[in-house]
Amino acid sequence: MVKDIYEQVMTLAKRRGFIYPSYEIYGGVAGFYDYGPLGATLKNNVEQAWRKKYLLQDNCFEITTPTITPFEVLKASGHVDEFTDITVDCSKCKRSFKAEDLLQEGQILEEELTKKSLKCPECKAPLEHPHPVNLMFSTTIGVGKEREAFLRPETAQGIFTNFHLLYRHNREKLPFGVVQVGRGYRNEISPRQGTLRQREFNMAEAEIFIDPQDKTHPNFHHVEEYELLLFDNTKEIKVSAGKAVKQKIIANQALAYYMCVTQELLLSFGIDPKKFRFRKHADDELAHYAQECWDVELYSDHFGWIECVGIADRSAYDINAHIQATGTDMYTKRPFDTPIVVQKQKIIPKMDVLGPLFKGDAGAIKALLEAMEPSEQSQLTLEYKGKTFEIPKESYEIVTVEEKQTGEKLIPHVIEPSYGIDRILYFILEHTFKQVTKKGEQYHLLGLPAHIAPISAGVFPLISDESLVEQAKMIDQELRNHGIPTYYDEGGTIGRRYARMDEVGTPFCITVDHETLETGTVTVRNRDTTKQQRIKNTHLTHYFIQHLVKRG
Repeated sequence: MVKDIYEQVMTLAKRRGFIYPSYEIYGGVAGFYDYGPLGATLKNNVEQAWRKKYLLQDNCFEITTPTITPFEVLKASGHVDEFTDITVDCSKCKRSFKAEDLLQEGQILEEELTKKSLKCPECKAPLEHPHPVNLMFSTTIGVGKEREAFLRPETAQGIFTNFHLLYRHNREKLPFGVVQVGRGYRNEISPRQGTLRQREFNMAEAEIFIDPQDKTHPNFHHVEEYELLLFDNTKEIKVSAGKAVKQKIIANQALAYYMCVTQELLLSFGIDPKKFRFRKHADDELAHYAQECWDVELYSDHFGWIECVGIADRSAYDINAHIQATGTDMYTKRPFDTPIVVQKQKIIPKMDVLGPLFKGDAGAIKALLEAMEPSEQSQLTLEYKGKTFEIPKESYEIVTVEEKQTGEKLIPHVIEPSYGIDRILYFILEHTFKQVTKKGEQYHLLGLPAHIAPISAGVFPLISDESLVEQAKMIDQELRNHGIPTYYDEGGTIGRRYARMDEVGTPFCITVDHETLETGTVTVRNRDTTKQQRIKNTHLTHYFIQHLVKRG
């Protein structure tokens, strides 16, 4: 029986040290995978290429924040209430399944449950009892009086809660971007797509903070003619980024710019452009925080179209939510050309009244009052930490003051490119996987681009001759000393050694032979063309640095 592409890729990935099922000797756990020696290096190379694009070329900052997140943060962000999937239960074996995974196009859940047409994938009994399930892993912080918390479902909230500090770091100027690369956690109901749906996964996210009235991008002119591959849920469109913005296919320059960055980056990883598209979210599938969102979908011959990157306009949702929840001043300023003096009414809190009334919350309530517009109501109402506070009239006064203003306050909007690293890694393997027949024998090849391949060069002595072995090991160590990852191999025929390197995506092989001892040259073989050329030993480091220049 011929294995399908997924089975072939995962068999190779396990055998050659890219991906292992976690805890396999204990029977494994669905939704968890390990990266082996080659997989970990491939992941690191992809993440470094991502960093190079966002940190060096786009001038973003990188931060790292905890993966454990207090309940209050994710309550404010909407994840406690909104981060759910509709689940159905088996009437017989009592297992739970994500309803979306079982419904075919055009089916309506309630109708199918009434007809009892939805069957348990395990025991074929009817499914029932649809109910929402929050996908976050819950935990607690501390002992004794424990504090509720979750494992983070995204890296973004750690960036948003630091926004006021990051804004100052950027000398209070917009736009600017902040990135984070790290782990996320989602307690998937029924993960059944291998590394495409994991419970612990790797993310690379950028949060680009911009003026809500100016969603241009300073580098957009560089990508204006770049052709994007779009799908509007009815038809596929090839259109330049400039035209897409002009025709309102994409809402603004900033979104279109990061779509160009994403497409260019993924295609440079070896993703097949014929199996790549941006799909626009319909209004009824937008996340609770999004104004517009485009997903990068990649095509698998086994799974079909799968979302791997989301590029969303999150508007001011998150920062506004954290301002409302904490009272922290996270506003920015849009500078005026010339400062102005205005008369305005201002709320002046009376701490001698607020303190006894609200005790530990008084400081935050004071900050929230000072940020509010005055009202003539007999008392004000504030939302803070998920609670409603009634602020009596006698606890503040409204005064008229003259104020010099250098700009107007605003809450920035956010453009977010969010990359699922594990899904991208699987598609790199599938899209670069090839079966090659040579002299009647079939073997496998990974066409990994040189800048992300875990091994840059295989180094071989032609035969196990002491002088050739010594020279080959010297070359191997010299390349490693210059940061070029190699693999030394002297076992089997030279053809077998080439095949082993081809199978793990190594772009070049170096063979040391007797001519090396005479002329100081080696044979360098190119994986993709199979062509060979003689190169001076002393030129090898420069040769590989040139060919690996894209590495981050």
